[in-house]
Amino acid sequence: MSAPKYAALFLAESREHLAGCDRLLLTWERSPDAAEPVHGLFRAVHNIKGMAATMGYGPVADLAHRTENLLDALRSGQVSASADVIQLLFRAVDALRAGVEAVGAGVIPVAPADLTDALDTAAADRPLAAPAPEKSGHKDKEPPDQTAPHPPQTLRTVAFRIRPGASMRGARAIVALKRAETLGSVSAIVPPPAALERDDFDGRVVFQLESVAVDEIIADTLRAAADVATVEIGAATATAAQPAPATTARGRHIRVDLARLDAMMKQVGELTVARNRLVELARGADPTLFELSARIARLVSDLQNEVLASRMTPVGEAFERFPRLVRDLARDLGKRIRLDLEGEEIELDRAVLDELVEPLMHLVRNAADHGLETPAAREAAGKPPEGRLLIAASRERRTVAIRVSDDGRGIDRAAVLARAKRDGLADPAADTLSDELLLRVLARPGFSTAQEVTGLSGRGVGVEVALGRVRALGGTLEVRSEPGRGTVWTLRVPLTLAIVRALLAEAGGERYAVPLSFVAETVEFDPQAVTAIRQREALVVRERVIPTVHLRDLVAVHTDSRPPRRPTIILEVGERRTALVVDALLGQQDLVIEPFDAPRGLPAYVGGATILADGAPALILDAAALV
Repeated sequence: MSAPKYAALFLAESREHLAGCDRLLLTWERSPDAAEPVHGLFRAVHNIKGMAATMGYGPVADLAHRTENLLDALRSGQVSASADVIQLLFRAVDALRAGVEAVGAGVIPVAPADLTDALDTAAADRPLAAPAPEKSGHKDKEPPDQTAPHPPQTLRTVAFRIRPGASMRGARAIVALKRAETLGSVSAIVPPPAALERDDFDGRVVFQLESVAVDEIIADTLRAAADVATVEIGAATATAAQPAPATTARGRHIRVDLARLDAMMKQVGELTVARNRLVELARGADPTLFELSARIARLVSDLQNEVLASRMTPVGEAFERFPRLVRDLARDLGKRIRLDLEGEEIELDRAVLDELVEPLMHLVRNAADHGLETPAAREAAGKPPEGRLLIAASRERRTVAIRVSDDGRGIDRAAVLARAKRDGLADPAADTLSDELLLRVLARPGFSTAQEVTGLSGRGVGVEVALGRVRALGGTLEVRSEPGRGTVWTLRVPLTLAIVRALLAEAGGERYAVPLSFVAETVEFDPQAVTAIRQREALVVRERVIPTVHLRDLVAVHTDSRPPRRPTIILEVGERRTALVVDALLGQQDLVIEPFDAPRGLPAYVGGATILADGAPALILDAAALV
């Protein structure tokens, strides 16, 4: 059972069960009298124990077994739930997670001795004179106790079905059959094992089992194996081994390694560049060639959309780790914090989502440590003792905005300004900090207003990491803060990193690309609408004053001749706008962002590079830097 595909299945399944354990423990901690969380925890840990034992991961199975003993005592009422017991279960789940990741990396895990002793002690704290026998806690991969009373060895027909919608149904069914073999002799498997890996396998398996085990043990053993939804046990008959036909259609799913999707995305990117070049060469050529190039362009576009869709992942997969994080932070800081999550169904490219986890963790830690007050301080300020932390995702045109907000004390701008002046980061004559300057100051390496160094303090470090990671994704980070009312951090990132839709512009004979996700509109530059704001040129567009940036001046075009008509691109990043004045607009194009080593001194407004349809390179402008 050590085949790589089964090891990968064990790792994926265990991670899902452990994430569920975190959610159930959080629910149980809020509602100690609820019965469902402890039953759900028992099932999840029991499944992990069964899978680990089947795979031969003894240390993980042993720790899960000890945790299961405590949960069994809790659900039977022999041990009462207390804050210490729940905290012990949190520790056990963390240790199981570390053990699962260790075996996934090929390392033999070792559970802390104090934890295993604590689990055994807590499980034994029951009013009975002697420990009650386990209902389904027989050691995995061992035959039933031959000395205990049991029914005679009998032949039964057993049917089970893998949970509808589960991936890798064949692998799960094989794991369940291997578990059944620990109870007795398995025969007459329908469909045969060779057919379990076929795409049309519906998840239902029927077999005959000759065993001394009672029905309850058989059912528990199968359910502990690999996401078995239902188990049916009956007498053997000549026709019972025929699987029931599926009566409802359902989507089929498979697990795909992200590295394979990355490789597919890279190839689709190259195909997109070739498509653009083909369309360019076919213009004005033979009509048959032009028609063929148009058809190929449509097919490549459809393929590109399908590959992009296969990489899209709900942001809820990244959000699900924060309830546990916030719970632990509140406990360590002596605060009461309620976490709310919104927009979990919004989808992002998996590669983008993975890169966002670390910035979000920094911002959540900062909000809990620096932003939210203690219950006593909140009550003194006329606030409820429980602080609120919100992580919300929303779609904004071609980008996704993720906001991390709290209703705490807000950022002390006076303290930040004083520290910035002392460190030479702000003008000594400045008396206020705008939101933009506040972000730049907080993001300076090592900048912090914390009075003492702790495991969490150091806002400047967290903001520096968050800003750097988000900018590397082609996104933006903004901060809004009001004293006494809280702080809102907003991360805006593109839906995908691989292929972007861009507007091509020209300045001084060179072509540049501007991502459409940050283009609000295009207008003509009207000299009569020119005004000034804060001693710099601005353009009045629909009664709104927008600062201008001339691309020719930005890239230092050394010529006095300017075209008579100057198109202007209105860039919008959050609530801020800038008018980018160019020489000409050349249309839109799907562009593949090409990786390159940025030379030293590369201007901040350069966000990447690409290859255009005619094979020439072009720079991609960073809208956030221009704004």
